[in-house]
Amino acid sequence: MLFMSLREGTMFLSVIVFSSLTVSKALGQTEPDVDSSYIAAVYEHNVILNPDPRVPLSRPAALQHMQRNLDIYEQQAARAAQQGVQILVFPEDGIQGFNFSRSSIFNYLETIPDPQQESWNPCTEPGKYNNTEVLQRLSCMARRYNLYLVANMADLQPCPLKTDPSSSCPSDGRWQFNTNVVFRSDGLLVGRYHKNNLYFEAAFDTPPQPEIITFDTPFAGRFGLIICFDILFYEPTIHLVTKGVRQLIFVTAWMNQLPLLDSIQFQHALSLGANVTLLAANIRNDQMIMTGSGIYTPFSVKSHHAQKGDPDEGRLLVARVPVLDPLLAGQSYRMIPQGDSKELYALGAFGGTHTVNGRYTVQVCALVRCAGLDTSSCGQEIEEAESKMDFQLEGRFGSRYVYPSVLASKFVLEHPKKIETAPDGTVTMKHSNMTGGLVTACLYGRMYHLDNE
Repeated sequence: MLFMSLREGTMFLSVIVFSSLTVSKALGQTEPDVDSSYIAAVYEHNVILNPDPRVPLSRPAALQHMQRNLDIYEQQAARAAQQGVQILVFPEDGIQGFNFSRSSIFNYLETIPDPQQESWNPCTEPGKYNNTEVLQRLSCMARRYNLYLVANMADLQPCPLKTDPSSSCPSDGRWQFNTNVVFRSDGLLVGRYHKNNLYFEAAFDTPPQPEIITFDTPFAGRFGLIICFDILFYEPTIHLVTKGVRQLIFVTAWMNQLPLLDSIQFQHALSLGANVTLLAANIRNDQMIMTGSGIYTPFSVKSHHAQKGDPDEGRLLVARVPVLDPLLAGQSYRMIPQGDSKELYALGAFGGTHTVNGRYTVQVCALVRCAGLDTSSCGQEIEEAESKMDFQLEGRFGSRYVYPSVLASKFVLEHPKKIETAPDGTVTMKHSNMTGGLVTACLYGRMYHLDNE
């Protein structure tokens, strides 16, 4: 239900999405001791692409291509080490690129052992497995620069062919996975995660069962691993959070989708809504509208989002991050006049199945700037705004998983002044004294339990 009233030139509004489910407790945000912290880095990578990814390459040619991207990784790892970085994150598809077919990616694949089943340091034991040149280089990179390193690559795992038609084994007898790997500061392989929610990725398989993968560090405790489209789904993202994981590694090749799903907008929203730290590394590719990386905590943001006309180059972000304790797990807006500027805003509420570029269930309450002064322009992609607002968005949601965001002009993130969650499922976000014009203010609720209905 949507209702509005005018009171002395100020618009008071509330959006209520009715539901029978409730939230069991309010979101608690207490900033930890500043002495308990670590230094993290994420690298937004301008990936060197295969110009014809549908054409198979020989293994030497595929390696030559990947080594060009790994050369850049090496440079950034050296820069990170000079700044005292303890954990460095590279993006999804950053080593080989994307848009491969199942057959054309074959010689980019390496078989990655499961570190939960065996101990292997590719840098110090390079002869243990054949065709592991990428794993060896990443391992030696972590060891050389004395930091934890997270990268994304393509994994090949053999699977038993069965006559049972319900078997998940592909007909060619192998699984191909979009995979995160984690190396300890001495080069030991300590994490392997296979992406659960693929996004139009013909080269890869969905794992037979969702994987919930974490790794431990001496400086910050436990981290969980997710990849790109995973961030919008219960498995594995929220499963990790419900297990008490408060620090997430997010590698992505995210194509920005305004007004509600720009990269840094939703990265920040997840950090706020789930009360977690998110280390997010994206690809930089203007043609694919890919940019936006950051280091997010419930208390702070360091992010980068390229603008139109910016040099097409990578960006290393470094920040000191607080260690999160794993045990901690009125209805108005006021537009501030900006000269002669005229901008139209729309207030929207939606509950149902999202079907554009993926299918999943949401409840959304959002205030967005329209592209023009006609209501038909509302919902189009807009990057800039001049109107600053003091506002309060409020909605009653049927899920405890609600992610708040405030995106200002030119992809600047603003930290909401206040976020409250009531026992009846009502989420309230208040903000004032904006530094830039409002592009989008959003409460983005995910109904994970309805995705399969």
